[in-house]
Amino acid sequence: MSPSHIAGSLRNSLGNGGRQAGAGFAIMLLAALSGCIGGVATNRSLYSQKQPVVESTRHIFTVSGATTLLPVQEQARLNAWLSSFMIGDGDSVTILSGGAGLLARRDLAGIIEAHGLLPTMISSFAAEPLPPGVAQIVLTRARAFVPGCPDWSAKSDANPANATHPGYGCAVNSNVAAMIANPHDLLRGQAEVGNTVAKTASKAIDSYRQQPPSGINGLAELPRQQDR
Repeated sequence: MSPSHIAGSLRNSLGNGGRQAGAGFAIMLLAALSGCIGGVATNRSLYSQKQPVVESTRHIFTVSGATTLLPVQEQARLNAWLSSFMIGDGDSVTILSGGAGLLARRDLAGIIEAHGLLPTMISSFAAEPLPPGVAQIVLTRARAFVPGCPDWSAKSDANPANATHPGYGCAVNSNVAAMIANPHDLLRGQAEVGNTVAKTASKAIDSYRQQPPSGINGLAELPRQQDR
């Protein structure tokens, strides 16, 4: 075999090996880059996609024998049921009083008001009429939370779209949802009831203004120490 033939065979073998090595390196590089740029942010606005959600749960309690007055045993059952919920802001009560007598409705309202709630009285749901002597108390409890938080799905430093991080707004909106007294206020604000609260709002300011200045009677004389 001539030297030129040997050199050509060597170049062909090195070329094939180099192409295979290059292809393998390219595959490894693409795999590494796909892991690095996975989860790129896509929200190109400055608005948070993590917003509070209000979830309501209904609990229903049924009393019977309320044709005239509410029986004592039913009053005790209702008191125990309401006490188990630790009633607070965001809770509301509706009395379905279609089958209860007038005095029994008054007893129901008095028990609920004693737990710090003002009940809404309606006859019954149109689709479910109540039999005589039966009433239902519907306690609606709301809670606010921000689903999907925290969100660290954008794991890459690459941000070709100049997008906002998917976790943007989680901290602020989660704190608002946790601190708000009545979660329903996130859906609609408090309605104006016609009461004037200007005097209540300025009560602290008026008290501050009406206090006499602290130095109106001069400075207090401190007892002098005798010379030693």
